[in-house]
Amino acid sequence: MSEAYHSLYRERLARGAWRDEPRPVLVNNWEGTYFDFDEGKLLAIAGAAKDLGLELFVLDDGWFGRRDDDTSSLGDWSVYERKLPGGIGGLARKVEALGLKFGLWFEPEMVSRKSELFSAHPEWAVGVPGRPRTEFRNQYVLDLSRAEVVDHLFSAVSAVLASAPISYVKWDMNRSITEPYGLALGPERQGEFFHRYILGVYELYDRLTKAFPKVLFESCASGGARFDPGILAYAPQGWVSDDTDAIERLRIQWGASLCYPLSSMGAHVSAVPNHQVGRLTPLSTRAAVAFFGVLGYELDPTQLSEPEKAEIRGQVEFYKLHRGLFQRGRFLRLVGPYDGNGNQVAWMVVSEDRRKAIVGFYRVLNRPNPYPSQLRLRGLDPAVAYRVSAWLERGDGAERFNAGYRGGDELMGAGLLLGGDGWDQIKQGDFWSRIFVLEA
Repeated sequence: MSEAYHSLYRERLARGAWRDEPRPVLVNNWEGTYFDFDEGKLLAIAGAAKDLGLELFVLDDGWFGRRDDDTSSLGDWSVYERKLPGGIGGLARKVEALGLKFGLWFEPEMVSRKSELFSAHPEWAVGVPGRPRTEFRNQYVLDLSRAEVVDHLFSAVSAVLASAPISYVKWDMNRSITEPYGLALGPERQGEFFHRYILGVYELYDRLTKAFPKVLFESCASGGARFDPGILAYAPQGWVSDDTDAIERLRIQWGASLCYPLSSMGAHVSAVPNHQVGRLTPLSTRAAVAFFGVLGYELDPTQLSEPEKAEIRGQVEFYKLHRGLFQRGRFLRLVGPYDGNGNQVAWMVVSEDRRKAIVGFYRVLNRPNPYPSQLRLRGLDPAVAYRVSAWLERGDGAERFNAGYRGGDELMGAGLLLGGDGWDQIKQGDFWSRIFVLEA
């Protein structure tokens, strides 16, 4: 079932210039700076990202209006000159001069109460006449069931996109709709509101993607659930969750993979302690999870140590080498976070000709002296011998027990051998992962 969905979503519902193109490895400044940035800080991040091998710099929230926190300016899509005196165009051209592409964050469907747009058009915010609106995350939802709202947003967003060399748009959607009422519909037609609202979202996407066909649009699966099959026609990938913790992401990406292909799932490596749960996970595990999606980094690379920078360079090099397989290979789930006690997760991608595969294995908590276990693989050619190697050679039992040539029939019938490596296990600690590469 999942393979049918993956093929349908990736190859038929997704369309446009980016449907079949390798997606760039990006750095997003959000968790690195939040609202506290200026042009100098952003260019320092971009320069450090280029040194790590990244390909796209994304400027997140805080570049518009008078946006120093989340209480104002949504809807006012003009540059905040105190932060960016050279405008978006000036910053984007400097980023491109460093050798990176430039991307920009929008939240088109939202408006802040403290904004010029809401002051001019309070009636454009969704709400029931004569009753107070619920303000959530210091914002209201714009009524995209109204043609004039869609027209205004197209004009405002397209003006920004036309003003600079912008290659990527992160389209955020951070709250759900409350008090659903469309002023333009009338009382007897309120049952149509949600449907017509989404048609407005699609129309805005349609007009923008036609006007800017070379821009990669990424949708958002967070508060507003902007991650549905229809949206793939305009945004072939989505930001799956603001929760960037690697262990949380095992469940998130596992669940999304029931229907969605890896090419549609943005997955980032973030700093530790993680900003959502405070967890400390190894950098290698954060990458090993994010590999199975569209890889990005959400941190300040200028704050990394030299060993961390070297490790990330290796991660990016490995992902680029296997990017086609990660983004378009056959994805197979092996052991799930809902199986047994949920302490182990494993999945893999296999090439169409079955001559190459990459396996990801993740253990949440360590145990003393665990008994050996077998990870049976799927989707291989039983008649082929595969050379098994481990990404990031560590000389531990997981590598020693499995390295070398193994038959496809053996790997599917007996599997990879995990655990049972005695004292080596102590060094691994919690949140341990392993990436195995299989080549015919």
